[in-house]
Amino acid sequence: MAYTTLISIILSHFLLLTTKTLAGKVPAIIVFGDSSVDSGNNNQISTVLKSNFEPYGRDFYDKKPTGRFCNGRIPPDFISEAFGLRPFVPAYLDPAFSISDFAEGVCFASAGTGYDNATSDVLEVIPLWKEVEYYKEYQKKLEAYAGKKKAKYIIKESLYLISIGTNDFLENYYSMQSQRSSQYTEDQFQDFLVQLAQNFVNQIYRMGARKISLTGVPPMGCLPLERATNYVGGNGDGCNEKYNNVAKHFNVMLSDLVERLNEELTGIRVVFADAYNLLLQMITKPSSYGGCID
Repeated sequence: MAYTTLISIILSHFLLLTTKTLAGKVPAIIVFGDSSVDSGNNNQISTVLKSNFEPYGRDFYDKKPTGRFCNGRIPPDFISEAFGLRPFVPAYLDPAFSISDFAEGVCFASAGTGYDNATSDVLEVIPLWKEVEYYKEYQKKLEAYAGKKKAKYIIKESLYLISIGTNDFLENYYSMQSQRSSQYTEDQFQDFLVQLAQNFVNQIYRMGARKISLTGVPPMGCLPLERATNYVGGNGDGCNEKYNNVAKHFNVMLSDLVERLNEELTGIRVVFADAYNLLLQMITKPSSYGGCID
């Protein structure tokens, strides 16, 4: 049983409603984050965390796995198409694409990564700081390809999608090998992550980003692995309520951060995309969203 396509479509629609408050037209979609938005960068690195095998990709255009952690397209792909751009956002490390493709959309995301560098170390994936380094490299290539004036326009007017944070908790803080849990309380760790999120947005702002959608974390306790290993059973739905409560609290902190960023950074327009409540409704009331897809 798979809800993946339906989830991607509805989540993309939700994110699009959010991001359309930023602009009616954008020249490109630029993506940072984890597996929720990785379009294939992990295919090109040495990590066990890949999705380049079946059944991934069975509903994509050529029916083949692309490195997306989905049976078809992922949210940035739908958002790109809705803005009149190509129907998918290519991965920056994919050798099949070049700067001519990336000029209207590029993905730097890496499945398994997080705000915290220690998170990316767990599965040896691309850390967020490296995603930024690729973005710097991209800017240079873009200027050489499109010219300084056009490149500056693309960088300023593009829509930046950021979807990251879940792995910081599930693969890092709550893992058995975690050092962070001995260094920070849960509240302190969330403060730490919010500071990293703020630093990241400030960094890409200084590099030219102005239109940003920052996605919160989903109901982490309802993810398949957490439900399968939650022997207590939560509220009868199998979800880990502790993880869900942490996710809700962290999302409030991110939403507050978005308000501060809009007040403090001249010319920036940041929106908070709340994926938590939408996904929770789909999990708890699947019949309202079309039921199961076989």
